[in-house]
Amino acid sequence: MRTDQFTFELPQQLIAQNPTKQRGGSRLLYLSGNGHEHRLFADLPALLNKNDILVFNDTRVIKARLLGNKASGGIVEVLVERILNELEALAQVRSSKPPKAGTRLFLAGNIEALVLGRVGEFYHLRFEGGASVSCLLEKYGQLPLPPYITHLAHSEDEARYQTVYAKQFGAVAAPTAGLHFDQEMLITLGEQGIHSAYVTLHVGAGTFQPVRTDRVSEHIMHSERYVINQVAVDAIKEARSRGGRVIAVGTTSLRALESASQTGELIASESETRIFITPGYQFKAVDVLLTNFHLPKSTLLMLVCAFGGMDKMLAAYRIAVDNEYRFFSYGDAMLIEHDKI
Repeated sequence: MRTDQFTFELPQQLIAQNPTKQRGGSRLLYLSGNGHEHRLFADLPALLNKNDILVFNDTRVIKARLLGNKASGGIVEVLVERILNELEALAQVRSSKPPKAGTRLFLAGNIEALVLGRVGEFYHLRFEGGASVSCLLEKYGQLPLPPYITHLAHSEDEARYQTVYAKQFGAVAAPTAGLHFDQEMLITLGEQGIHSAYVTLHVGAGTFQPVRTDRVSEHIMHSERYVINQVAVDAIKEARSRGGRVIAVGTTSLRALESASQTGELIASESETRIFITPGYQFKAVDVLLTNFHLPKSTLLMLVCAFGGMDKMLAAYRIAVDNEYRFFSYGDAMLIEHDKI
């Protein structure tokens, strides 16, 4: 497959720059075997069945962005990708000249970090002074909004670019399908006999990167850490035994579930995943996907094309554009039943 097969025309004005006034105030494009329906996200409970189970990603976005200077005075921007331990992290570092091992960075006016070297595309940093990386980021860091959102993060973003059930610190991007849920919706779903389970996949900055190779098969997927515990596995198996469907809330939940199901059976696990799902992939764990609209030529657009059928999904994106749905992280949602043909 060629990468340029996964593109579409998107007017700039359809890229959502801010969230809806209330969580759950978005639109919902419902794709089933009967075609498509224009719905509201508030209609979600009516589209699900008793004993279905929603699988949420409970990762929490860290304030991973730090601005500052090198010892030489040059401006530097750091985006922490992964916390390795109390004092060390992997990060993207942007500056006029790539910093060498031994370079000291002075960040956010209160943080000193030492460049230890490179690990692939990232820099290995050690934060000085004794305070933990997570504490320093929470106190001095900025929320890392996606590159297509043009404003700097403010107090509204700190609340709304985080799911209401976010718990496990470690993501540099939100699992955006979950941003639509408020506590009232979660209670309503539970009262309807629709179950919930939680997994963790710490979303990396690679989620925003388009595929730059001409052929899809030549793309090297970024690695992300995921955790699925036995409680979640048991809940999913119980829902299936009662005839319920497994509904992944977001591509991140889907990637975690499929990564832990490569033997054909979902197992509790904690590991790294580079799973790259493209058309032709045989899904093992997920029946329905709730997701936002994704970037052209992205691995996530390829994933939804694999799940819903390539022709159907690209047609659905054209329908969304024609009907002025809002796109990307703060945008509207899709509910997609798996195309098993």
